[in-house]
Formats: sequence, C-alpha cells, structure tokens
Amino acid sequence: MARIIDGSALARSLDAQTAAEAAELKSRHGIVPGLAVILVGNDPASEVYVARKIKGCARVGITSFEHRLPHDCSEAEVLALIAALNGDRAIHGILVQVPLPPQIDPARVLGAIDPAKDVDGFHPVNVGRLSTGTGGLVPCTPLGVMKLLDTVVDDYRGLNAVVIGKSNIVGKPIAMLLLEREATVTVTHIETRGLPEIARQADIVIAAAGSPRLVRGFWIREGAIVIDVGITRVPGQDGRKDRLVGDAAIDEMAHAAAVTPVPGGVGPMTIACLLSNTVTASRGAMP
Repeated sequence: MARIIDGSALARSLDAQTAAEAAELKSRHGIVPGLAVILVGNDPASEVYVARKIKGCARVGITSFEHRLPHDCSEAEVLALIAALNGDRAIHGILVQVPLPPQIDPARVLGAIDPAKDVDGFHPVNVGRLSTGTGGLVPCTPLGVMKLLDTVVDDYRGLNAVVIGKSNIVGKPIAMLLLEREATVTVTHIETRGLPEIARQADIVIAAAGSPRLVRGFWIREGAIVIDVGITRVPGQDGRKDRLVGDAAIDEMAHAAAVTPVPGGVGPMTIACLLSNTVTASRGAMP
C-alpha cells in the first residue's frame, strides 16, 4: 500500500517550531510577530479560512489583527488600509483574503503590500526572487508541498516531476522550487496533450488543477509520489454531508510509493507555512 503522508502531523510539528521561534523573538528582542488579515465582504469560504488563520496565530504566539471591509468598499479604501499597515511597526505580515469583489483589482491590491510583509509570497518582487533563487517569502502552499515531499524524498536531483496546473499561486512556484532542487520539471495545463502518458513518466506528480479526481490510478507509475493540492467540495448523496475531494483518485493508487490525503494533506501545511512566514518576516524588525 502507498504511504499516506500525514500533513496534519507535519503541520503540528512545524507549528511547534514556529511557536518556539516566536517565543525566542519575544524574549530576546521584545518582538511579538504580528499578522494583519484583510477580509472584504462575507464570502462563507473566506470566513472559514480567516477564522482558521486567526486561530493558528493564537496557537503559535502571533498577534493577529483582523480588518473587515464591506463588500461594496472601494479599491482605494483597501489600498489605503494596506498603506497604513505597511507603515505599522507592529505588523510584520499582511494577508488579503481572496477572492475579492469585482470592483477591486487583486493584482493592484497584492502589489501594494510591502514585499517584506507579503507572507503569502504573491508580490512580484517575491515571485522574482523565487524565480532567481535569491530568497524572499515563498508562497505558502508550494512551500508546504515541498515540506511534505521532503519527508519522502532525500535527493531530488534528476527526478522527473510533473506539475498538473500552471497557476501563479501554486503550479508555477512549485515548478520553480523543484527546479531549485535540480529535478527535471514538466508543467502541464488544460491544453496539454497526452497528459496521462506524461504523468506516467513521473517520479513525482503534483496535482494542482482544481478538477476532482482528474488524476487516475493508471496515470501513476509504480513507486511514484503523488501530492494532491486540489480540494473541491462536492454534494453528498442520499442526504449525506458534502465532502471534500482532491484532484487525485488516491483510492486507485495503492501502487504509488506515497500519496497525500484530502483533507489532511496539503491544506494544514498551507496555514502552518503562513504562520512560519510571518515569524520569518518579523525577523526583519530585529535591531
């Protein structure tokens, strides 16, 4: 049977490390890491995600600052708030929860965040530093994926990795992180031809397409590693509750070396890496 990579357990371990680092910053330098979260409107999924992030902050010793704006607020109001937070020395990380209402341009909003406080790793400066291997804050989900892979991969050099999905948030950053480890990387997308055959050549498959059970068992060669980034809520049948489904049909992948579950795989690591990034950013305030 394939090994199940327990993202929840790894997230708890990373949280413990983050809490220890936050405590040391406070005791040695008087710095309490601070994370500002901006939520525009009341999207139900966003409400849940923000609540989890705020709870995570309390768990590891980060002070959270929640800023809620109405759904009909202007882009100028959001930009003004970000400008104020950029200048606030108690704030070391700024996170704008997406999606945003249609009157607000996400690119303008994310680009307004001080790159040193961009704990999501989405600012063009951090994207550029990632692509050139010169540091910066790394996007949380790709960073979490690499930490999960590190539990089962000792040496990436020459391994064949296939990334399914080319989003700026997940697919492209993961590809760059794998390239930094000297894996050979193929990035696929909706126009890719012969995807099952491409996936069957891979030592590592990263499924990040947002398409439930897209990646089937016969796509995966024996001994490959499958990291499932996708998560979709599908209606339950016969009165059952809705359930979360990943991009990979891991029930068909007993022949794989290791797989991540949904839920309990990449998801917990995303929040754990956000908290870790916030503490990393707070070190910039050290004298």
